Amino acid sequence: MIIVLHKRKWVKCMGFRDFIVFISSNRTETREAHQTEELKTRYYKASKENVMKAVEKVIKDQGFGIKRYELDRGEIVGNEKKGKKQLIVATVITVKPFKTAVDFSVSTDSILPSDFGKSRKVLLSFYQQLDKELSFIGTGLGDQLL
Repeated sequence: MIIVLHKRKWVKCMGFRDFIVFISSNRTETREAHQTEELKTRYYKASKENVMKAVEKVIKDQGFGIKRYELDRGEIVGNEKKGKKQLIVATVITVKPFKTAVDFSVSTDSILPSDFGKSRKVLLSFYQQLDKELSFIGTGLGDQLL
């Protein structure tokens, strides 16, 4: 567990492995069993179609353009053209009726081997805005919903 200073507070945020990946990566993604709570798959009480619309809106509101929107596959790909180029892939999966999971992957095009947390900040801002748009159920609930 690594302790870092965040907003003038010392916070336990990640394991040593995650810290090394954080400082040496230009990509951040969420997953079901992520060690960091804020990067776990998030679940919303809504249909797949409504979640897809909300994710598309969030991506556009953050200044990204939509490259590909596939409702059948539950995938939205967006890209940012200004500043450092970033690519976002959002995956939306209905687990049970009105229980839909959302995962994001954000990568930054950079000469350096690290984006110094920019992709993580963007990903977290997507989740924060999505929480305002939809009814949030919880994180990492895959085992409970099966």
